[in-house]
Amino acid sequence: MNVRHAHSNDLSAIVGIYNAAIPGRMATADLAPVSVESRRPWFAGHSPHQYPLWVTERDNRVVGWLSFRPFYGRPAYEATAELAIYIDPEYQRQGLGRFLLDLAVANAPMLDLTTLLAFVFAHNLASLGLFEQAKFQEWGYLPRIAQLDGVERDLMILGHRLGSGRSPLQR
Repeated sequence: MNVRHAHSNDLSAIVGIYNAAIPGRMATADLAPVSVESRRPWFAGHSPHQYPLWVTERDNRVVGWLSFRPFYGRPAYEATAELAIYIDPEYQRQGLGRFLLDLAVANAPMLDLTTLLAFVFAHNLASLGLFEQAKFQEWGYLPRIAQLDGVERDLMILGHRLGSGRSPLQR
């Protein structure tokens, strides 16, 4: 399995995988497909050394991705990142999400991250199980915060505290 930092020519595949998740109403609060153009600023906000965007490939095709992104956009939270994982429906339930999540947890300290977060709908049992296997814990619960096709949905905040990759002199 090949995992690498995403290149600009991967954006179309990344958006396609994301858009495939929208109709299921399990993984995103977007209700309509997003465009490649609308995702360019989000894509540009990723860096291999701070907030990576990784893609995984099979047969030279992007079939999944994981992104790190800043939490809350304030300097005091710079050692915290929110994770998002999306896998092409054709490749789900094959261990790709778990592989990417384990890789993120293992590499987070080298990115100077000490805390990882995930925001997961409470009815998304597969994703909740994935994060639980990776030792994420429930840190928050927001009841009935989302409206998905007229159904109120709960959102869970999952967190995982890590060791620091920084030396004591860098703090």
